[in-house]
Amino acid sequence: MPTGSTGQIAGVIIASLVVIGLGAAMSVYFGRKAKTSQDWLGATESLPLFVVVITQFAAAAGGGVLIAHVGIGYKSGWSVFVYEACVLVGFLLLMLIARWLRQQRFTTVPDVITRLFGQNRAVTAIAALAALVVPFGWLATQFVAFAQLFGQLTGISMPVLVAVIMLGSLVFVLPGGLTSVAWADFVFGLFKIVMAIGVAIYGIHLAGGWTHITETVPQRLWALEGVTAVGWQQIWLWIAAIVPGTLTNQLYYQRVFATKKISDARLGLGLSGITMLVSGVYAGCIGLAVRSMNPNLADEEDAAGWLLTQLPSWMLVVFGAFLVSTIVATSGAALQSVVVNLIRDVYQNIAGKQTGERKTVALSRLITVAVSVLAAVLAVVFPKALSWLVATYAYSAAALAAPIFLGYLLHKHRRLKPVAALGSMIAGIIGCGVAQVLDTTVPYAVYGIGASAAVLLLLAATTSEKRTPTPAKELVREA
Repeated sequence: MPTGSTGQIAGVIIASLVVIGLGAAMSVYFGRKAKTSQDWLGATESLPLFVVVITQFAAAAGGGVLIAHVGIGYKSGWSVFVYEACVLVGFLLLMLIARWLRQQRFTTVPDVITRLFGQNRAVTAIAALAALVVPFGWLATQFVAFAQLFGQLTGISMPVLVAVIMLGSLVFVLPGGLTSVAWADFVFGLFKIVMAIGVAIYGIHLAGGWTHITETVPQRLWALEGVTAVGWQQIWLWIAAIVPGTLTNQLYYQRVFATKKISDARLGLGLSGITMLVSGVYAGCIGLAVRSMNPNLADEEDAAGWLLTQLPSWMLVVFGAFLVSTIVATSGAALQSVVVNLIRDVYQNIAGKQTGERKTVALSRLITVAVSVLAAVLAVVFPKALSWLVATYAYSAAALAAPIFLGYLLHKHRRLKPVAALGSMIAGIIGCGVAQVLDTTVPYAVYGIGASAAVLLLLAATTSEKRTPTPAKELVREA
């Protein structure tokens, strides 16, 4: 049964339609800049620094923050900052190779693997799968988030709500791919930053002020010790999964690839990581405020949805617009990233198919719709947001972290072979899977990354050759 009045539900629906309509209009306008399939797939070297920073934030701070992170704040207080800090650390580490990534003019993560180890279809296939699993998990998470948030308020069934947000996401992506997604994300990203701070303040006010929250919520959650309230086992799982998962997340790579200036690549990542702390403030404050008002929720991931039912009509409409803009911005970015892998890596590089510009864009749009439908179905079947995030990060990191970063360090001194990447990625996936099944005390992502790194070092030592001295110009280009 819906918990909102007819007027409130109508207001939220109107706000949602306005946001989606505005996003569609911006996507069409900026999508005109996508003259080629390369523009659609990668917005090649076209984004200024301020757009890169805000779009990184808009892409990262999506439904996971609204549902899963608020749930962390509700159950474990300031521990949510540990999660955000893991993303920040990932961004800071990614800065180490950002300049090289931008110089090489890559489009996808498998391009990076190919550059380091050489052409091989099996390597490209596994790398593509590992690269797309995180944005695909994000996409499903956004659909779950929207349905959970608005289901309690409206009483509308989850499949219907998932279908609505799926259509909203499509209008962000279809006009111009990454070009339209990035500029629309920039506008919504600014709105999200302002609203996240405003909603956090209002949530505290609604709960009776910070003093009342500290009187009604256990001190272990809101005091400094709340940073570790979630427990060290969970913290180590986040560190093991989120940090390397961020290092291998193609959404972030694509915006590095698309910077207008090479010098912006590194700076953009650093500034984007800092903006993620805004998400921690929002999620922590809202989680603690809801915990103060209703400490008996059956599921912590219901916290944000329950808050919706307590808001006055005017705030509900504004908050609804904020939620929709947050979700469609992230889902659009995730959707476009998955499609790039399927077109660039699977269709063009693995299958060896090449088509004209217009046909490539048309095929990209067709696959965009198909991927959206698949994600929507899985979101209905497996509606648990945080599980999607952690698992996809872990397996992607297990497969890609060692080949990218160890490969980057090794390739300057040795001519790496595709077999090293292939063995490393397979070992990472198997190691991660076995450890998860055995329910090891140490986070399963650690086993996957460790196995991947060990096999990579072994195969690099036994199959590669030392590089001959490289001309000075080539050394400068690869630096």
